Amino acid sequence: MPLSEHEQRMLDQIERALYAEDPKFANTVRQTNPAVHYKRWIIKAVLGFVIGVVLLLAGLLIGNPVMQVLISVLGFIVMLACFLWGANAWRKAAGGGAEPAVPADAKQKRKGDRPGMMHRFEERWRRRHEGEE
Repeated sequence: MPLSEHEQRMLDQIERALYAEDPKFANTVRQTNPAVHYKRWIIKAVLGFVIGVVLLLAGLLIGNPVMQVLISVLGFIVMLACFLWGANAWRKAAGGGAEPAVPADAKQKRKGDRPGMMHRFEERWRRRHEGEE
C-alpha cells in the first residue's frame, strides 16, 4: 500500500533530519542489508558443520575408547547446533518466518471445531473422579 502525500513528506522530513543530525549513522543504516548478515551466518554454520564432521571422524580414529565417545559426541553436538543455526539463518534470509503459516482466524476456527488434547485429558480426569470409568 503506497504512502499518502502527507506521509511521504513526513518520512522525507524525518530522513533529512536524521542525515543532518548524524550523517554517518544514517549512511550506515541505509547501506546495511539484513540478508548479508544471514548469509554470513550461513557460511559460518557450514564451516562449523564441517568442523563437527571432522571432530566426529577424529573421535572414531582415536585409540582410547572414552575419548572416542567424548570427541564423537562433541562433534555430533557441534554438527547439530550448526545445522540448526544455518537453517534458521536460511529461513530468515529467504524472508520466511515473518508471517504465520496459518492465518489466525483459521486457527480459531479449527480450535472451535474439535476439543484440544488438554480438554480431552481434563474430561477423562473429571469422569474418572466421578466414577464413570
